[in-house]
Amino acid sequence: MGHGGGLYYPTATFLTGFDLGSSNRLLRGFDEWLVARKGEKSSLGWTALVLEDAFPGAGIRHWAALTEEQQQPAVDHLFDLVLAFLEERDASG
Repeated sequence: MGHGGGLYYPTATFLTGFDLGSSNRLLRGFDEWLVARKGEKSSLGWTALVLEDAFPGAGIRHWAALTEEQQQPAVDHLFDLVLAFLEERDASG
């Protein structure tokens, strides 16, 4: 990737904007999918859930807590999860 140093916040913001532009069709159900995947209740939004998933046990729930070294892995994990979600959702109709 390498766009903007692979920063999580601008990437998440772009995805949020893209979702809004699609009338919330792109990421509809993503929060619920992440919560179900985790297997425990959560009121966090997907931006925080992705970070928790990317860095288990680290207590990272906000992009500002990411170190420089964690930025690219966080972005990569975000895309992995979004692609897995879309694949699963499309497969189930």
